[in-house]
Amino acid sequence: MATPSLLLYIDRSLFARRVKDSRPVEQRDPGWKLFGKVPPREGPIKDPKRIQKEYETKSGRAGPGNPTSPRHSVRKNLDFEPLSTTALILEDRPANLPAKPAEEAQKHRQQYEEMVAQAKKRELKEAQKRKKQLEDRCKLEESIGTAAQIWNQEILPNWSTTCTSRRVRDLWWQGIPPSVRGKVWSLAVGNELNITHELYSICLARAKEKWSTTPAPSLETEAEDAGSSNRESSLELIKLDISRTFPQLCIFQQGGPYHDVLHSILGAYTCYRPDVGYVQGMSFIAAVLILNLDTADAFIAFANLLNKPCQMAFFRVDHSLMLTYFAAFEVFFEENLPKLFAHFQKNNLTPDIYLIDWIFTLYSKSLPLDLACRVWDVFCRDNEEFLFRTGLGLLRLYQDVLTTMDFIHMAQFLTRLPELIPAEQLFQHIAAIHMTSRNRKWAQVLQALQKDPERGSPVLKR
Repeated sequence: MATPSLLLYIDRSLFARRVKDSRPVEQRDPGWKLFGKVPPREGPIKDPKRIQKEYETKSGRAGPGNPTSPRHSVRKNLDFEPLSTTALILEDRPANLPAKPAEEAQKHRQQYEEMVAQAKKRELKEAQKRKKQLEDRCKLEESIGTAAQIWNQEILPNWSTTCTSRRVRDLWWQGIPPSVRGKVWSLAVGNELNITHELYSICLARAKEKWSTTPAPSLETEAEDAGSSNRESSLELIKLDISRTFPQLCIFQQGGPYHDVLHSILGAYTCYRPDVGYVQGMSFIAAVLILNLDTADAFIAFANLLNKPCQMAFFRVDHSLMLTYFAAFEVFFEENLPKLFAHFQKNNLTPDIYLIDWIFTLYSKSLPLDLACRVWDVFCRDNEEFLFRTGLGLLRLYQDVLTTMDFIHMAQFLTRLPELIPAEQLFQHIAAIHMTSRNRKWAQVLQALQKDPERGSPVLKR
């Protein structure tokens, strides 16, 4: 057992150590900065009262022994702290100021009540707007669900007998439900080329073999390959173009979930049709198909779509046939929109300036994606005629704006359409376009221009 003297010694030594360790942390341990330690501050520690006094002197505030500033005396006498303009209207004036007259107080009270009433009115209006949006969304989802059920249970099982009926055409015009869109597109486009899944695999294997033996693309090789007679050399151009396809979605870029799928379909097509190869604009068409179909089915639909006369004319850059399509377009342009047609003629704005991009990508680059898919719905049913009818519908939708513009602004507007285009409004304008000219339909006008291109061809005459 420890003696009293030993206990006293231990207690004193512990107390002394406690006193020794009670130094401020700043002196005992070095401080920290972002990328390492800083040495401890040296020098005498200032008295807190002195720091407070210096702060009050610099900021103009009075301390306990300093004369009181006028600003401080006013703030000291305030009975309230105004938090907003509403508080300034409602609260009485401070005690050191004259009181509000009764008329002014009543006026302020009335202003406040009007402000509250307007705020409530705005809140009610916003609530009603949100409620209507929710109701419209629910109705849309319900109508889409009902339409999908009709397509799945009644139309698709009996496709050959129902696809041309009036009821189905009306449903088609309203837009195909996304859940069945891919199936309807495949059936409507057909497979005249008799492409099989096995053929797609063979073309893809050939493309991969070509990629493995071809050096990485560069700006110089891109320019050389663009004019190369061997269209399979355009395989490498695909890699350069994929990243530009729907960049806002971020799903076709490098590392995205559909990058390799898009690469495969475009590469396989280049090997399937080396006479056509890859042309800019194809990636957008393939991407839209990928979003709605399985890979092999998307390739089959892609090859058959590009095999149609209009697409083949554009992608093979058949200048004479392209000009014939432009001429046919202008025939119906003048028939439907004579005032805007005359304005375009006056400013020398020819359809090739804006139509090429629309036709090359089937509007998938120019229109919002959901609206472009709805255009595709009817295009798969009505073929190339609907592409040019859609173009006239867009011109009709914006004719009031276009007639006030000069050449430069019209070209800029039509090559970069507004991001928000109301679908129903656009389709109303498309429906108002009459695809007949002097009792001749689109195919008849196009055929007549091919036989006699100089007759009724505004583009070729200029």
